[in-house]
Amino acid sequence: MTADPISRSRVETAVASTDILGETPLWCDRSRKLWWIDIDGRLHQSFDPATGAHHVWSYDCQFLGSQALTADGTHLLAQDLSLSRRMFDDAPPARFCEVESGLDNRLNDGRVDARGRLWIGTMDNQLHRPNGSLYRVSADGEVMRLFDGVIVTNGIAFAPDNRTLYFTDTRRYCTWKFDFDLDDGVIRNRRLFADYSASKDRPDGACVDVDGGLWTAFFSGGRVARYRPDGRIDKVIPLPVTNPTCLCFGGCDLKTLFVTTARKFLDRQQLGIEPQAGHLLAIHGVAQGLPEHRVSIDPCGPTPPA
Repeated sequence: MTADPISRSRVETAVASTDILGETPLWCDRSRKLWWIDIDGRLHQSFDPATGAHHVWSYDCQFLGSQALTADGTHLLAQDLSLSRRMFDDAPPARFCEVESGLDNRLNDGRVDARGRLWIGTMDNQLHRPNGSLYRVSADGEVMRLFDGVIVTNGIAFAPDNRTLYFTDTRRYCTWKFDFDLDDGVIRNRRLFADYSASKDRPDGACVDVDGGLWTAFFSGGRVARYRPDGRIDKVIPLPVTNPTCLCFGGCDLKTLFVTTARKFLDRQQLGIEPQAGHLLAIHGVAQGLPEHRVSIDPCGPTPPA
């Protein structure tokens, strides 16, 4: 099957941000805003398409690695190796749980399943050691490690029928799929879905559409692509930036594909010819997404450590 190319002219800037490492875009159907982070800039950001308003909050950590929406309207933020709850407006974040300790790692990509559990992974800060792991975090803050040997966790996504979990290790250049048991929160039968170990292409963040297509951003590859559930690519969108990082569907009809991007690793010359590097991009009408699931936070919160 030949992939259907989508014109680069359909790609526009939603927010002319200057993200060092923009990541983890999520559409909130309550606030009708797009939320995303700048990992290295330690920024949590929102964009309201109806008004054009762009708001930014800064946090005191080394890396703001990921985010998730919650059932009570707050956000979970991954700060270094811990999760914290961003309450409302300018209130300081409240510690939720520690996911990992003792390694030169940080939290990276994550996604919430239909039962309100957060699946999130760690990555090696040096980008080459298999120090990372995938974890499942429950509503009461219980952390379960599922497997290790990961260099850079990315591309966590669930198929619309809740029977498949996708997982990418960007620095192993591969995406895998697992059978997923929604009721028990168990994954099994790991197998390769996309293998770029020969070309060294870097699949990064991912999301799914209503038809089960897996959309993936290729860091250092200047494109996003859609995989059919059988692993064949049927759509490719070239981008005006080298480093797209992650993507999600948003807008009131969930038909706008938002793409975060990065200025990181680009020299002055490259930045000069890529004025949209670090911007939040938007592509309208290429597919329809699904609402994001929310972490079912226990109202009492996790039990603090002794």
